[in-house]
Amino acid sequence: MAATARSSANYRIYVLGGLLFLWCCVICLRLVYLQIFRYGDFEQRAQHQQQRTIDVSPKRGIIYDRGGHELAMSMLVDSGFAVPTEIPDLPNAISLISRITREDPRVVLADCRARKTFCWVARKGDTQTIRRIRDLNLQGIHYQKEAKRFYPNGELAAQVLGYVGTDDEGLSGIEREYDDQLHGKPGEMLISVDARKKWFGRVEKQPEPGENIVLTIDENIQYLAERELKQAIHDTHAIAGTLIVENPRTGEILGLANWPTFNPNVRKEITPEALKNRAVSDVYEPGSTFKVVTVSAALEEKLTRPDEVFDCQMGSIVINGMRIRDHKPFGLLPVSGIIANSSDVGAIKIALRLGEGRFYKYVRAFGFGQQTGIELPGETRGLAKPVNRWSKVSIAAISMGQEIGISPLQLVGMVSTIANDGTWVAPRIVAVTTAPQSTPQTVVFHPVSERRVISTLTAAEMKEMMQGVVLHGTGRKAILEGYSAAGKTGTAQKLDTATGTYSRTKYVASFAGFAPINNPAVTVAVILDSAIGPHQGGQIAAPVFQRLAQQVLEYLHVPHDVELPPSRQVLLAERHVKDEDLAESSPDHLGGSLDGAETSPPEHVLSRSIVLSAKPSPSLPGKVVSAALRRKEAAPTSASSAVSGPKPIPTRYAAAGSVPAALPAAGTVVLEVEPGGIEVPSFVGKTVRAAIESAQDARLELDIIGSGIAQSQVPAAGSHVAAGSRIVVHFER
Repeated sequence: MAATARSSANYRIYVLGGLLFLWCCVICLRLVYLQIFRYGDFEQRAQHQQQRTIDVSPKRGIIYDRGGHELAMSMLVDSGFAVPTEIPDLPNAISLISRITREDPRVVLADCRARKTFCWVARKGDTQTIRRIRDLNLQGIHYQKEAKRFYPNGELAAQVLGYVGTDDEGLSGIEREYDDQLHGKPGEMLISVDARKKWFGRVEKQPEPGENIVLTIDENIQYLAERELKQAIHDTHAIAGTLIVENPRTGEILGLANWPTFNPNVRKEITPEALKNRAVSDVYEPGSTFKVVTVSAALEEKLTRPDEVFDCQMGSIVINGMRIRDHKPFGLLPVSGIIANSSDVGAIKIALRLGEGRFYKYVRAFGFGQQTGIELPGETRGLAKPVNRWSKVSIAAISMGQEIGISPLQLVGMVSTIANDGTWVAPRIVAVTTAPQSTPQTVVFHPVSERRVISTLTAAEMKEMMQGVVLHGTGRKAILEGYSAAGKTGTAQKLDTATGTYSRTKYVASFAGFAPINNPAVTVAVILDSAIGPHQGGQIAAPVFQRLAQQVLEYLHVPHDVELPPSRQVLLAERHVKDEDLAESSPDHLGGSLDGAETSPPEHVLSRSIVLSAKPSPSLPGKVVSAALRRKEAAPTSASSAVSGPKPIPTRYAAAGSVPAALPAAGTVVLEVEPGGIEVPSFVGKTVRAAIESAQDARLELDIIGSGIAQSQVPAAGSHVAAGSRIVVHFER
């Protein structure tokens, strides 16, 4: 009995021992499974709960001007972040901090609750903001050094430089175009939280700084350009403006100013309108500045010469039934006078002699309708439709700067081509990118591409004629002290979006020129948009050129090439001219609007044909006119006039109306429009806009009196009038 009881006890012990052994085996197997086979998974879970890797911003590369002055740089600042697990009252802490940073506390709180171990609460704050947060002495708020972009000159070259976002990503300008080179490679910092909810961090990977960029911009010239543009905006009340200074020999952009502008250090105040770099992205009709292309193309093709006289027909010409008038009733003008006085009729006649194909070839050769390749984002190609899409009036419209869209950068490139003896050089604003290093470096700028557009002889002739614009033409307010200068004024109507027609009150005024004449050091282009009051290029843009070019030439120590007058009053007298004497824009507009430049006008607008005659008028043989002009120009000139500029236009041909319009010069293209009348449509009962559209369809012009609905008209509906006639329509509400 005792043996049986002992045997039963041993059995129970063995069974219990076996169960314990089996249980231990299961536990061991489970531990092996968890510790070995599931180790990686659990390690990732633990790291996700206790650790977080954040990027450490690299030091962004420095942007220098051509003299080595910092235009954009990065500085180490404190960034505040929170470890939510350490903060007893998270909502209250975030609320206190947000009052200082002016961020939305709900957004910050949601971010902290989602991340748990780490969230930014004051990223790259200024010194005062970080100090105020430190003074709160909040538990769980810590600080990390980060690189913050800083622009030491504030608004200077803002559209060129651009700005960066919170994470140092380039958002506009050079900062965006060269973001990959400037940004560098970010480092990594590991944030860990232990069992006591204490955090500690260590840098796992050091950030690598970005490359530096050297611009062709000169900090001082840029300042002068922005100062003069700001003054011009104040004086003219223009809504916007652009000013470009370029080295015509190399294509280096020395200064590029836009208005309105912004301070890239204050991102919250940046507006889309101020952010726009108008120098590369704006498209506008150039107006009379485009006559440089028209005349230089004809000279290059040997279809005319500077002293050839054209009959400007008392400032009126009819193209395909559409009348275009000069701002003054010019009679006979030499080609140099057409440029100096900015005659639209003269430019049209030169373009008709040139022909569509050859004209378009030079439009493209001067760089229009294509990007220049400058290192700035958002560059436009402009609007230059091919010849097969030209209407019957396109050649006339384009010859005087209508029905073609260009950018200010393309304008300065055109004038620089003349200054550079006929060679177009691609404009550039980035000289070189360099590796980050502290030692000064010398970099050499090399032009990227160039091409010959016109011969040196043609360029020399154009220089002389463009100097005439400044000395006795529409650009007299651009005369410099001690330097010769050449240029061309331009005034273009803007499209009125309300009526769909060209405005008679809003214009784009421009002047583009270079100095000195024989060895140009700078080309300057000035564009002012929608000035109030005086709005002609010679009235408001030429004086800006004069002030800026004078300062830039003196700053660059360019030697004087013109003898200074004994008295400053003499120079001021040369610049003093009545505003009405500097007018140039035609009251008429040929062809379609710029917005519709890629489409042809309706077929009925093109139905009239043109008969071209290149025969000299029998009333005065061409050789007589030419001989008279040669005799006049053969008069001896003084040494001073040879230095200061070209011979003045003979008075007998320069004076408006001094020669009857019925006396064309030799080789002048005379347009004879087929006879016939146009039936006047009824405008009664129509709105102003509907009446304008009907008048355009009928090739008539409208004189609008009043507003509202048309009540009467003169001539009456059904009458027959010549194309381009004016119809007076009375509107009442």
